[in-house]
Amino acid sequence: MASASGTQDTAAHSPWLIANVLAQIAFGLLAMTLCLPSMQEWGAIFDTSQADVQLTFSGYVVAYGALQLVYGPLSDRHGRKPILMLGLVVAGLASVMAALATDIATLIAARVLQGAGCAASMVVSRSMVQDLFAGPQRTRVMAYIGMALGMCPPLATLIGGQMHVRFGWQTNFVMLAVLAVLLLVAAWLGLPRAAQSAPATGHWLRAMLSAYARLLREPRFLLYVAILAATTATFYAFLAGAPIVLKGYGIGPDGIGWFIMAVPVSYILGNFMTSRLIQHAGESRVMAWGQALTLGGLVVMLALGMGGVQTALAVALPLLLLGWGHGLLNPPTLAGTVGVVPALAGSAAAVAGLMQQLTGAMGGYLVGLVPHEGAVNLGWVMLGFALTGAVAQFFLRRR
Repeated sequence: MASASGTQDTAAHSPWLIANVLAQIAFGLLAMTLCLPSMQEWGAIFDTSQADVQLTFSGYVVAYGALQLVYGPLSDRHGRKPILMLGLVVAGLASVMAALATDIATLIAARVLQGAGCAASMVVSRSMVQDLFAGPQRTRVMAYIGMALGMCPPLATLIGGQMHVRFGWQTNFVMLAVLAVLLLVAAWLGLPRAAQSAPATGHWLRAMLSAYARLLREPRFLLYVAILAATTATFYAFLAGAPIVLKGYGIGPDGIGWFIMAVPVSYILGNFMTSRLIQHAGESRVMAWGQALTLGGLVVMLALGMGGVQTALAVALPLLLLGWGHGLLNPPTLAGTVGVVPALAGSAAAVAGLMQQLTGAMGGYLVGLVPHEGAVNLGWVMLGFALTGAVAQFFLRRR
């Protein structure tokens, strides 16, 4: 096996390798959001409630978060590539199952299985970035990842909506199955088998649980995770609720993506500004600005809705502030979660990722429990999660 430095040098000059890693990481978020436009039609198609339809989203998100805790240690012991390929096989089979579903229960089960497979793409590919890239190149690749993940939801909803209208909702799952096969081939041919960690003493499960117990005794870590989880829940509630609200404003599956794009695009702007501001303003101040913009955008959206302004732009434009705020808030929060106990950075990232997906699933499901004649109820759900993050940030600053 080539040395680590040799591998990194090769990686630094391989745009195809970078593109391969980016595609693997983006696959999970693409699978999560490609079928969002179809969710506003599934209630009628399967003759079921909107709450049951939301379980297709929440079930995916829970599995996507929980299985990351398993794939990470397994990839350390058995290598990144085999675990990634296993996940792609599971995701591909689940996509076929979803395309063939004739009832909502089967579709929910398929989405859960799909999330379980896609979890490998996220956690293993992030580990590969650490394995394969070093110095400025690693920072640059992480920047590419941030931009790719920021653009995934709006592009996926645009494509998914067009596919739904022209060819039927099943086509999106067929597309995901084909992508899983292509990514499997790309992983097999284009990704090196990154070296796994040296075997640790003791059983891997016992060591993993000990690391997690250590983190749970750190109040600052828990507060950082609470902020990150609340931010994710706010965004996922938006992703799950926006198609329902926009349908009431006459926006069909083929137009949803244009309005959902408001949050991710401004999120990318916020990330760019954070990279410029953090050295001069400091973590605490940048996070405070981000929280203020987040709450401000939601208050404006609520005020417009309660004032009788019932248009799609009255939802999308105020949430430009929310995306901008999240872009300022998330990078220092992510850095904080792994910086409290540096020796346990990997375990900290796994816990944070799990909590993001669990609270995100909660946000997506709660949206289905309230009526949506306009944007007001969606705004209250999102504001509730955002205020939870603001309270956690207040106590973090006090510490």
